[in-house]
Amino acid sequence: MKMAGSERKDEETNGIEVKEEYEVDDLRDRIQSSRGSRFTLLTNELGLEPTRRKFSREGLINGIKDLSKGLVIHPDNSWYRTWTKFILIWAVYSSFFTPMEFGFFRGLPKNLFLLDIAGQIAFLLDIVLQFFVAYRDSQTYRMVYKRTPIALRYLKSTFVIDLLGCMPWDIIYKACGNKEEVRYLLWIRLSRVHKVIDFFQNMEKDIRVNYLFTRIVKLIAVEIYCTHTAACIFYYLATTLPPEEEGYTWIGSLKMGDYSYSHFREIDIWKRYTTSLYFAIVTMATLGYGDIHAVNLREMIFIMIYVSFDMILGAYLIGNMTALIVKGSKTERFRDKMTDLIKYMNRNRLGRDIRNQIKGHVRLQYESSYTEAAVLQDIPISIRAKISQTLYKSYIENVPLFMGCSSEFINQIVIRVHEEFFPPRRSNNGTGKCGRSTLFCLSWHAGGGWYRGRWNGRDRLLRLDKQSFLNILEIYFHDGRKILNNLLEGKESNHRVKQLESDITFHIGKQEAELALRVNSAAYHGDLYQLKSLIRAGANPKKTDYDGRSPLHLAASRGYEDITHFLSQEGVDVNLSDNFGNTPLLDAIKNGHDRVASLLVEKGATLKIDDAGSFLCTTVAKGESDFLKRVLSNGIDPNSKDYDHRTPLHIAVSEGLYLMAKLLLEAGANVFSKDRWGNTPLDEGRMCGNKNMIKLLENAKSAQLSEFLVSQEITDKMHLRKCTVFPFHPWDPEEHRRHGIVLWVLHTIEDLIKTAAEQLNFPRGSCILSEDAGKILDVDMISDGQKLYLISETQQI
Repeated sequence: MKMAGSERKDEETNGIEVKEEYEVDDLRDRIQSSRGSRFTLLTNELGLEPTRRKFSREGLINGIKDLSKGLVIHPDNSWYRTWTKFILIWAVYSSFFTPMEFGFFRGLPKNLFLLDIAGQIAFLLDIVLQFFVAYRDSQTYRMVYKRTPIALRYLKSTFVIDLLGCMPWDIIYKACGNKEEVRYLLWIRLSRVHKVIDFFQNMEKDIRVNYLFTRIVKLIAVEIYCTHTAACIFYYLATTLPPEEEGYTWIGSLKMGDYSYSHFREIDIWKRYTTSLYFAIVTMATLGYGDIHAVNLREMIFIMIYVSFDMILGAYLIGNMTALIVKGSKTERFRDKMTDLIKYMNRNRLGRDIRNQIKGHVRLQYESSYTEAAVLQDIPISIRAKISQTLYKSYIENVPLFMGCSSEFINQIVIRVHEEFFPPRRSNNGTGKCGRSTLFCLSWHAGGGWYRGRWNGRDRLLRLDKQSFLNILEIYFHDGRKILNNLLEGKESNHRVKQLESDITFHIGKQEAELALRVNSAAYHGDLYQLKSLIRAGANPKKTDYDGRSPLHLAASRGYEDITHFLSQEGVDVNLSDNFGNTPLLDAIKNGHDRVASLLVEKGATLKIDDAGSFLCTTVAKGESDFLKRVLSNGIDPNSKDYDHRTPLHIAVSEGLYLMAKLLLEAGANVFSKDRWGNTPLDEGRMCGNKNMIKLLENAKSAQLSEFLVSQEITDKMHLRKCTVFPFHPWDPEEHRRHGIVLWVLHTIEDLIKTAAEQLNFPRGSCILSEDAGKILDVDMISDGQKLYLISETQQI
């Protein structure tokens, strides 16, 4: 036999004995995988294969390991599996012999008595072993190795029945004075038939045994067992009557040709059994009311019950035969899949270890199919989400990859994860994809990229595929950055983690470019809910698109008040200009959304237009009066000029646009403004000859001129200074002082002295002094609000 180089090297180092063992096992494995060696496979299932393989050194070591775990036996231990095959033989014997003992014997003969005692001792040993055999929990599908749960489980299940089945009922029957009621307790031993049922179930899953052959053997065994039991009961009904009444039983009244069954107790036991079995089969098949029939009430009652049971049994047999022809059962699909895997493994000459791992995984998936989505497909999505949160949320929250992520993101992960099972003894706890401590796996590539997390389970993990993960990141973008930070902070650094980091980084970069468009799209279509979701997920509402437009530009241009209010609260610049010089306020004004414009003004928006003169002149030339009115009402200067120094009023007058000119004049347009050629709007109106326009401009000119003069006067007054003049010397005592008067500071000091003397009824004054008695010679020396003192010539001397 040819082997790979690494295998040959191992053989050279380990010796010839290892080589021979490998060759024999490999050859046997190939024979078992073929379709021609059915007998060998059947002997393997029955435990009849050579002892060299069953009692190998590896099995002994595994047994010792199991003992080292606190006297707990693993169900797959080779020694225990050998024991189960041994007990299976006794179970088959007990299941078939118990009805016969009940019907044909009133106390066992010595040889059968010793055989019965040996069987009960074997079953007693099996009861003891059941307290040490680990089991797989039917709900969590984990292996339970603790002695207390193992013992409690067995005590609550079949311990009592198993123990009663091991009682020496033949001895008890004789000790009780051959009371017939005691013999009814023999039927407890029929509970051992479940070991035979388990054997057939395992045999159905074995890809090496033909499925049709297995099912047919199972159905034949069921039929034989039922008819065998019925035959024993039929004979029991005949023997429980006194010997003198045996002619009133089905067998005592039976006459087959010239042969009579009178005194049937003296007939050979096998002939009596064959006759009883024949009666049971004929009754089950309901072939007719012939020579064998019920002759007393008890037999009639039992036959009615038996025929009713046969209808159910017949439906079971016919249904199973139909299923074999039609196919498509769950077990059939499992076997077909396993067949394809066996072919693949044989073609690629895979080693035994990986073969066992593959087979164990597929079998585990078959046995744990209750976790598949098909089980929950009829349940509403909302309830399925709650189920997932109940089962997985506490575990996902503890995954280091998701530390610091939002609860909404965690909930989305929880909803999309799937359970997967792996054989606990074959999981790789080292460098493999999923070890026993694995909680969460992220299937990142076709080859599978796994992320490790801690969990107490031994053989179950949660899986999330790449596409679902990326779909969630598209909504919860902010959490993607936290995941990336968690990856960068992690201690583990291998190829898969680096690949995951690279993919998330690329995805985030791509998302940043796309999120601005998505936010702008939500603002453009008025989808406030989506806009809030995107911003809550980490999108930046201040980011602009390729035209420099923020979502506030689009919301304002479309007139969405709620979105405009929301974005302004989020801190979006209300005065931001796009690449074309448009602000959100200008977009709202252009599209006639006055309420949005007012809202933006309340938020601090101002109308800023590059080259406002040219913009207004173009607006006036187009005759857009409504737009002009909105622009002017929002504070734009109506006297802005274009490159020719022409104001919008120049354009309106030259084009004869009376309404436009009126709007501009009402907004404060200046009729005196001159363009490059020195022409005012009034000059333009006179050249056009529009009387109404000229009149409008003349009235505006008069009004503006009056306003100018009034404002000039006000301005002059605003520039005058006030002073307070007192009619005494600043050094005079208190009793000589009087009230003064407040006066405007006039243009000359003489005018001020004259006016003060007139107002104070003071003799002709001489000069004005400051508080320090200094003589003021010029009004420019007087400051606003200064105190002055008017004195006469005599006081001056």
